[in-house]
Amino acid sequence: MTDRKHELAANLAKVEERIAAACAAAGRKREEVTLIVVTKTYPASDVRILSGLGVRHVAENRDQDAAPKAAECADLPLNWHFVGQLQTNKVRSVVGYADVVQSVDRSRLVDALSKEAVRAGREVGCLLQVALDAGAGGRGERGGVAPGGIEELAALVAGSPGLRLDGLMTVAPLTGEYAGRQRVAFERLMDLSTDLRRAHPAANMVSAGMSADLEEAVAAGATHVRVGTAVLGVRPSLG
Repeated sequence: MTDRKHELAANLAKVEERIAAACAAAGRKREEVTLIVVTKTYPASDVRILSGLGVRHVAENRDQDAAPKAAECADLPLNWHFVGQLQTNKVRSVVGYADVVQSVDRSRLVDALSKEAVRAGREVGCLLQVALDAGAGGRGERGGVAPGGIEELAALVAGSPGLRLDGLMTVAPLTGEYAGRQRVAFERLMDLSTDLRRAHPAANMVSAGMSADLEEAVAAGATHVRVGTAVLGVRPSLG
């Protein structure tokens, strides 16, 4: 076993222990929570090692990094999640490899994703990114639709060819009433998910929690956690 494989295996085991303990504390089954490893800034060689260690879901947030990495790892049994703010001029590329786009937050993006999914003959899963720091009609500091805009955007995704409405995603806010209150923020997301599933029962995916707060997300009911640093280590500088 190489040093890097040994390091990733040890880190993965620690994260697995944390998720299992959080599930036990919440009275949930371990299989109710899916780990997505956020591989942004790390090379395709790490993705290949992680796949060999049993990881099946990986996430990226920049198309210019993700597209070549996904192409290099096309032989692996992986589900690719796009989690960054997505500009419409990158949609064609992202639809080429992403199984799920977790950052859907505006109608123009939905239209672009639908057009490219149909063109590529693919079905792309969509999570609505919810901005819990957004004003009534605005977007969040890091993207996302305000809670009041979920119903309309969900209906648009559900009615768009080539797209599948999978559920909701959020990033714990740095500002506003939920700043520093991750558990409360994630519980709010779960309430919004309950509302969404009344109209769209299959949209039951809830993506929340990262390396620092995955326990709070699991306790609130998240179905997917997005973990980068705790598995791969502190990210190298991009500067």
